[in-house]
Amino acid sequence: MENELIALESKLAQLIQISGQLRRENHQLRQELAQAQSQNRLCSDKMEGAKTRLEKLLSTLPEELS
Repeated sequence: MENELIALESKLAQLIQISGQLRRENHQLRQELAQAQSQNRLCSDKMEGAKTRLEKLLSTLPEELS
């Protein structure tokens, strides 16, 4: 019985340790995701601005004569 309690205590300690590691990893992954999403929004905004400028530039070009 004593050995079973010691084994159970050891397994519980391992579970607590793994749980802490997973929480830290999850926190870091959430931060990395937020940063990637922010960079994605920035790139999307830049692309939209380039698209707008290109469309404006194209509208100033004369159409081909038929």
